[in-house]
Amino acid sequence: MPADLVPFRMDVPDSALAALRDRLALTRWMPDFPDPDWAYGVGQDYLRELVDYWRDGYRWRAWEDRFNSYPQYLTVIDGQRVHLLHARSPQPGAIPLILSHGWPGSIADFLDVLGPLTEPDQCGVPAFDVVLASLPGYGFSGPTTEPGWDADRIGRAWVTLMDRLGYRRYAVGGNDAGSTVSMALARACPERVIGVHVTQIWSEPRGAAGELDGLSEDDQAAWDARNWFRDTLGAYELLHGQQPHTVAHALADSPVGLLAWYCQIYRDELDADAILTDVTLTWLTGTVASNLRLYYEIQHAPAVLEPTRVPVGLAQFDNDFLSMRRFAERDHHNIVSWNRYAAPGHYAARQSPGLLVDDIRTFFAALT
Repeated sequence: MPADLVPFRMDVPDSALAALRDRLALTRWMPDFPDPDWAYGVGQDYLRELVDYWRDGYRWRAWEDRFNSYPQYLTVIDGQRVHLLHARSPQPGAIPLILSHGWPGSIADFLDVLGPLTEPDQCGVPAFDVVLASLPGYGFSGPTTEPGWDADRIGRAWVTLMDRLGYRRYAVGGNDAGSTVSMALARACPERVIGVHVTQIWSEPRGAAGELDGLSEDDQAAWDARNWFRDTLGAYELLHGQQPHTVAHALADSPVGLLAWYCQIYRDELDADAILTDVTLTWLTGTVASNLRLYYEIQHAPAVLEPTRVPVGLAQFDNDFLSMRRFAERDHHNIVSWNRYAAPGHYAARQSPGLLVDDIRTFFAALT
């Protein structure tokens, strides 16, 4: 292993876990208010149950053990510490694959697919050497200490990271903001990329006259769904993109506030352990503000007009943002796979891992 990759194990001090439990026990709850449908935001009864479990039942050490069952490393790229988990396949000829998460997630989002990807239980399907890299500013890759860590800069950092791991050509995949990072990597160094597999393609109208005329039924449904989300649930995105520190000061001081802020997006779609692992990782590493800054950096980066030309595959799931084919093809000139699954959800690696793994295998098998 190169000298600039330093072996790492998660081992949070007992004192940090005790301090977290103490803060949870001292939570000052807002007065009860009837809101069974979450019309005003995250439901208090639901949140109280999560906090009780977080304080008395959730076991961070079990998750540390799960992370530590795989080799992990720290490295510095472009002045920023980067944490990665590297799960090698025992099969010869495995395809290198770097997967990127989004907000409010972490590399924990992909733990359930590591085994099937590295050691498939079928003959004749591809196996992968999987790299899970925490986005700069997230978990042990954070916090960031300077502005400018947008998707393009992260994509370039991932090229350097894969070079350090000895991979000259590799597969790329991602979810949420990780989908944007994956496309940025493909633009930064297309000759290294076998293909890009994502669960969202974020291409949208740019305001040109007539660009929404004659949308297909699927694209119109996707556009309507996006507008509904922005009008109903998108306040966090506006705040993160404009003034992330305004709320970060509060969230950095209150673990329950942080949990509630995350749950506006999780909306009880994941089990308690999945939610609390992402939140605990953020809390323990002090990366609340740098998590949110990713939105600001992406939204304030120069517009990217150059289309990708590497093969692109989309696996789209229910209860997620729907990608619009018209604008996806404007931004990506080599879409070779576009699949829609009647299964949850936005966190497909956790909610529908079998379907996601099969789609990844099929997509890259056709390219290698």
